Amino acid sequence: MSAEIAGPETLGILNSDPEHQDPNSPKAKEISGKSPLRIALGRLARDKIAVVCAVVVLFFIICAVFAGTITNIFGVDLVTPLASERVDGLNNGMPKPEMGPPNGPFTWDHPMGVAPRTGEDNLAYWLHGCRISLMIATVATLIASTLGVIVGLVAGFLGGTVDKVLSFFIDMFLTVPFLLAALTLSPILNDRFNTSEDYATIQKFMLVCVLAMFGWMGTARLIRGEVLALREREFVQAARVVGMPTSRVLFKELLPNLAAPIIISVSLMLPSFVALEAGLAFLGIGVTDGVSWGQTILKAATPTYFREYPQYLWQPLLGIVALVLSLNLLGDAVRDALDPKTRR
Repeated sequence: MSAEIAGPETLGILNSDPEHQDPNSPKAKEISGKSPLRIALGRLARDKIAVVCAVVVLFFIICAVFAGTITNIFGVDLVTPLASERVDGLNNGMPKPEMGPPNGPFTWDHPMGVAPRTGEDNLAYWLHGCRISLMIATVATLIASTLGVIVGLVAGFLGGTVDKVLSFFIDMFLTVPFLLAALTLSPILNDRFNTSEDYATIQKFMLVCVLAMFGWMGTARLIRGEVLALREREFVQAARVVGMPTSRVLFKELLPNLAAPIIISVSLMLPSFVALEAGLAFLGIGVTDGVSWGQTILKAATPTYFREYPQYLWQPLLGIVALVLSLNLLGDAVRDALDPKTRR
């Protein structure tokens, strides 16, 4: 009994452009009979910026998923004996950054060079840092999106007292500055479990909880607004008249019609969580026991390292910038592709 999504959205696309209003025009013939998903994918395929960003995001996903395999191919690892082999007594015990540009020639043994003082392989730490950042951001995005969708569905559909109570909680969480909450909660949680053998895993889990706890409100408000409009549609009223259970109306009738705003919300939430994870690690309240891009930037952001070995800082920094920028641009392209009123 769910609404036929293709009809209204396709008509909206056809009516958004004067050329589409003529049923005999080439564009109208090309679009007619296609589902909104096929139309959106076609738009994305014609968007060169979206295609480039998708390739960049795919590259980072491959690096994250196959980080261990790639490090094995290059013969590098997170543990390296270079720290004791490359000590320079005239440089306060800091290993000379002779491997990798700009201070030394390229070598396949360490394609991205080695870290000062510790001698850690930059490629291994870059790949595993990419894995940690994407893993934490993806899990937090899924949890926050699921919570936001459920709260928005219930608040928008039931209305009345339920809507007022849930809207109060949404507004209450929105008034709490995220950075202040993270600076307060993360040290407390980390100190609570810092003696555990699985401290690194617990730390990542706590970071996911903090990100999700203060990231679901925007999705909830967006879904609530969409549901307030959809619940007056004929297919929802018909479902309620025939006595369909509320859970079925929410998840079988309304949820399929909210695919576009959910996809847009996820595409915009993911890059923000990637940047937040790195920022919190740089502040020393994120991933402190393990590998992280933010931790590498924290160690590299000293005048001595930046002056003597700038690639140590630029490698993770450029990775974060490229990933976040690509995700943001791809999210904007997805939003435009799913919008029936756009003329792109």
